[in-house]
Amino acid sequence: MELCQLDKIYLHHLSNYNRVVLQRNRILKEMAFRPDYQDVLDVLDVQMIKYGTQVIVRRRHFIEELSQIMERIHNQLAGGQEQMALEYEADTDETSFAEQLKRNMERDLKQKTTTTGPHRDDLSFVVNGIDIRKYGSQGQQRTAALSLKLSEIELVKKMIHDTPVLLLDDVLSELDSSRQNYLLNSIQNVQTMLTCTGLDELIEHRFSIHKVYRVADGNVSVEN
Repeated sequence: MELCQLDKIYLHHLSNYNRVVLQRNRILKEMAFRPDYQDVLDVLDVQMIKYGTQVIVRRRHFIEELSQIMERIHNQLAGGQEQMALEYEADTDETSFAEQLKRNMERDLKQKTTTTGPHRDDLSFVVNGIDIRKYGSQGQQRTAALSLKLSEIELVKKMIHDTPVLLLDDVLSELDSSRQNYLLNSIQNVQTMLTCTGLDELIEHRFSIHKVYRVADGNVSVEN
């Protein structure tokens, strides 16, 4: 989603790729009754490889850029005790996509869906050698999510020379004081909308607050 907002060419390739995958899946479902659709399937495969290859290449470059920033930010956010690696788990690569698509054709026909391609890609978040999607604590996962958002802000500023608005939903209550301090220092110059259960002394003294919305008993009041 972030890359779609930053790169219109990538968005074009991804939109066309997703369209072709949907068409291909429909054809796969019809092949049991219409074997003559094989020619149509071959045409769709050519288009799928064309657009999918561009998606894979751009995703890899984007994740490499983002990962470099995220490693540094996460290390600082975690007080130097955690080493983060953001890894692109590509289902296939640009050099073997066509071969794998052809090799898995029989499986695709049997399952009536496309089982190869960047629509099956994923990201892994590895902290100190452990995949925290599966084995990380809630605190590690929340810290990784914050690191990712702060990294995206820095990358957006680098690419388009503009600062996005940051939305944070009750994140401070789940962070220790050192991580709170790093987060608050990091967003001093970023327009931020922050939800919390109370404006404690830490926030009130660390932020230049433009406007406060208080919600109590279902009623909203505005304070300047």
